Amino acid sequence: MSQHLTGLRRSVRAGRAWVAVPVAWIVAVTVIDVLAPPDIHLGPLLVAAPAITASFGGPWTVGLVAALAVAAQATIGVLRDPDELFSANHQAQIIALILVGASLVVFCAVRERRDRELTQVRFVSETAQRVVLPPLPQHLGPLRVASRYLAAEAEAQIGGDLYAAARTASGTRLIVGDVRGKGMTAVGDAALLLGAFRAAAHRQASLGELVTYLDGSVCWDLAEPGETDRSGETFITAVVLDIPDRGGHVEMIACGHPPPLVLREGRPTTMHARQPAPPLGLGELARPRYHVDRFPFEPGDLLLLYTDGVTEARDSTGTFYPLTERVTGWTEPDPDSFLRRLQRDLLRHVGGHLSDDAAMIALQRPATPEA
Repeated sequence: MSQHLTGLRRSVRAGRAWVAVPVAWIVAVTVIDVLAPPDIHLGPLLVAAPAITASFGGPWTVGLVAALAVAAQATIGVLRDPDELFSANHQAQIIALILVGASLVVFCAVRERRDRELTQVRFVSETAQRVVLPPLPQHLGPLRVASRYLAAEAEAQIGGDLYAAARTASGTRLIVGDVRGKGMTAVGDAALLLGAFRAAAHRQASLGELVTYLDGSVCWDLAEPGETDRSGETFITAVVLDIPDRGGHVEMIACGHPPPLVLREGRPTTMHARQPAPPLGLGELARPRYHVDRFPFEPGDLLLLYTDGVTEARDSTGTFYPLTERVTGWTEPDPDSFLRRLQRDLLRHVGGHLSDDAAMIALQRPATPEA
């Protein structure tokens, strides 16, 4: 909030400074027109003053500059020839200035109202994101953690990608997923799955039982009244992990989701599932038997989880982002530094704007226990 107020104050100060430009324009046009030969008329140029002001000022500022322009036009008429003030040509110029100024005032008022609405939408969106998808804590037991969410829609700040973590008696359970589709429907489906995960992940159930419960929750939601037409069309890809605190192998069930990467001394290894399950929400159609894969996650390793918004990001030539190739050799000291570099590199690849939401989670088991 303090940053928003600071930016607003800077914007107001900048606007006040820019007012000098149209005022100087009015003075210059007035002086030159009065001193120019009788057959040269520069008064019509005064309309540029309120037009310039509309690019940075509000309705009151534009109205004031427009009034100054009208006064300047009248002053030109009086100083050049008092009788000219009442001529049809001069009267037409003054009326034209008034009409243009009034139109610009209305335009600025509408623009300010839309800006206020957009600011409110952004605030609501950011609040919803903090509630539905809060950043992961920096530490989960012995693990160091960092998370990033990059929304494709700049004004939305939130979409269908999701992640969450829950502590258990012996470790950490983590889910990263991606809802098929966009908009508020995708946000609602993501919120449903996150709620189900947070409610069940801490229980002393196996990873297979947890994923079965999550799939059932998504299928149950699709079977609700008004949602039957979405059955078989809406689903959620996800990878669910169980990471023990005391080392050993990570357990994983992949449900149609991109595989995690483990980086060891800058060398990435893709952890493919031997028997990947169908996405969540298709359980009633596929009747899956969930196979638990295991892979090592040693002290000093960095585990990267992500959604397909990362690997399917395209550059101007249509080339996908080569994640494994790009992160090879990266030996960042902590997960947050790693994700900052990955975010910069990804946005550089796509030219600054993603076409799909992207979520990234990095976890590291420190090489030496932290105090």
